[in-house]
Amino acid sequence: MSEAPLPAIRSLPSWLLGRAAARGRALVAQALAEQDMRMWHHVVLSAVRDLAPVAQADLGRAVGLDPKDLVGVLDDLQAAGLAVREPDPKDRRKNAVSLTVRGARLLKRCETAARAANDELLAPLSAAEREQFTGMLRRISGTGD
Repeated sequence: MSEAPLPAIRSLPSWLLGRAAARGRALVAQALAEQDMRMWHHVVLSAVRDLAPVAQADLGRAVGLDPKDLVGVLDDLQAAGLAVREPDPKDRRKNAVSLTVRGARLLKRCETAARAANDELLAPLSAAEREQFTGMLRRISGTGD
């Protein structure tokens, strides 16, 4: 009987990163759900805070979300009173997105929850190892800094 391929697969950094990423996403998703927030909604709210006021098309490019999917997320955020779309002062043909006060408060709670979930994910590592690991992830993910 031949050996199952699992040991070979489990030795691959890509497989290990995928498993770690899945665990991290699950922890963050659970933490955000406790705040009545979904992952993409959190990503978009965070980007709006950092870029606001931001044209809807620019926002979609910044977070890498398909325009149709972004519209759905923004519809949800606006209906919940967390973000607003208004004519862009630079180009009135476009919508600019901004956070509401309520959206900023919820985002702060979500960021605290997401940080706690990431702390749980990285709990087996020392502070120095966390910093080193995060730096290595930045380098291999192609996200810079």
